[in-house]
Amino acid sequence: MGLGALLLLALSVSMDAFAVSMCKGLTVRKAGLRECLTCGVWFGGFQALMPLAGFFLGMLFADAIKAFDHWVAFGLLAIIGINMLKEAFSSECECENCGGDFSVKTMFVMAVATSVDALAVGISLAMTGIPVTGKGNIFFAVALIGLTTGLFSGMGVKIGNIFGSRFEKKAQIAGGVILILLGVKILLEHLGVL
Repeated sequence: MGLGALLLLALSVSMDAFAVSMCKGLTVRKAGLRECLTCGVWFGGFQALMPLAGFFLGMLFADAIKAFDHWVAFGLLAIIGINMLKEAFSSECECENCGGDFSVKTMFVMAVATSVDALAVGISLAMTGIPVTGKGNIFFAVALIGLTTGLFSGMGVKIGNIFGSRFEKKAQIAGGVILILLGVKILLEHLGVL
């Protein structure tokens, strides 16, 4: 997987955390550096940890499904993308569940909730054959995902505090579409179309 695809993956995986961070920004009177860093570190850390765990989990059974691993990667990314689109078009407002609480317990629960999809992305990365060492390795990929999510989450708190939830649904839609397109790209590459 090239740098461009990894950047798109990092961007799309960060959109759930970005949307939740915007909601957090809506719930505080003034979003300062502390709130931005809190969301950035929690969400970025878990978005890096979960795909790494998923990658090594996927490596356990990668040889057993080598003949159809591209279908598994496509399926996982498509399901995550469709789920993000479904959430974006849902009438429920995610912000109602966010609250202004930045405690360890609350942030842990939210970080886990927003990064479960990243576990499946890590499994997909194992199916694509991303290396453990060398150019474009898994550690580079998860660092990129974590940094991207951390930056977007920190900015999301401030954006939510200033502009409200105007960009929440658009961010989720963009993330979902990008994940689906990455899944299609992986599938077409393995089928020899690209």
